[in-house]
Amino acid sequence: MTEFECRLKKYRQMKDLTQEQLAEKVGVRRETIMRLEKAQYNPSLKLAIDISRVVEATIEEIFVFK
Repeated sequence: MTEFECRLKKYRQMKDLTQEQLAEKVGVRRETIMRLEKAQYNPSLKLAIDISRVVEATIEEIFVFK
């Protein structure tokens, strides 16, 4: 799996969203958001796009792949 840094928590908090709220908006479980924020889960392209639209940041700003 490709290593990456995830800045999702920062952007989620800037939109005043809980993990649960973001999960509901993108159609995943809260645990998925939690694992993403800890960089323990590599998101699918669709999920990355959905998240970027909700938090209004580019995929590259949220997920920094190394």
